[in-house]
Amino acid sequence: MSFATEVKNELCFLDYSDKDLIALLSGFVRNNYSIVDGCLILSTENAKIARLLFTTFKRIYDVDVIINQGSINNFKKKNSYNVVVSDKMSFILNDLMIIDYDGNEIFIDDIFLFNEDLKRDYLRGCFLASGSVNDPKTSRYHLEFLVDKFVDAKFISYLLGLFYINSKIIERDKGYMVYVKEAEKIGDFLRLISANKSVMYYEDIRIYRDHKNMTNRLNNCEQANVDKIIDASSKQIEDINIIVDKLGIDLVDDKLKNVIIYRLKYPEVSLSELSEIMSYETSKSITKSGLSHRFRKIHEIANRLRNE
Repeated sequence: MSFATEVKNELCFLDYSDKDLIALLSGFVRNNYSIVDGCLILSTENAKIARLLFTTFKRIYDVDVIINQGSINNFKKKNSYNVVVSDKMSFILNDLMIIDYDGNEIFIDDIFLFNEDLKRDYLRGCFLASGSVNDPKTSRYHLEFLVDKFVDAKFISYLLGLFYINSKIIERDKGYMVYVKEAEKIGDFLRLISANKSVMYYEDIRIYRDHKNMTNRLNNCEQANVDKIIDASSKQIEDINIIVDKLGIDLVDDKLKNVIIYRLKYPEVSLSELSEIMSYETSKSITKSGLSHRFRKIHEIANRLRNE
């Protein structure tokens, strides 16, 4: 079972008032309905959603509802369910702000969804009808709604924005996609629609992935620092070897001679560590900056010897 299916199943078992169900139905029907032979038909691949629609129409509108089960011809052989409402269709579509009595489409607005709870319910209906969300275990975070009309996509995006969930709209071959890519905002959406069990799972995986990514970045950074230290030390030892071979260590001044001795003794340590070691063992304080200055002097001497 996909993560999106688990989220939708959870939404089907929330406790809804009649007003909640009307707003939820409005979101679902607007994004997933057809009219065939005077009947309102809603399609879904989820048996629990079909059951929710069946009981909701019975409860709110007291109409005869049937569920026709079929199958989708694909490799997974999924079941499909058509929820069919055969009476009061005009009244229902008008009540849900879908189509008026003259058959004209009604453009929904905030007057119908007059408080935050109803806006949440409407988004729940939209998600049940046309939404999907990736499992956080996958390589990318993605929440989407696929709708037929731009005006509906824009309204969904507008509602998400009211709850500080930033979304984008792109045109697809068949309709429009409203999508959210930010991991934190997807978690906010799941909280918004009260999919609490799914939120816990999502956040646990997200935190684990973020921690793992942070650890990997730190390890990569540490490895890069180690490589940098080894590279710098190798160049310093190369300079030292030229001085020892061509000039001799006894001909350099005592400060540089001391640095040469300690670098050869501790070839793998960083400048900071070498300054601490020298300060401790010689009882003479030397800073990282001072050590760096002496290695520049050594490099200058080595370059002169190379040129000669």
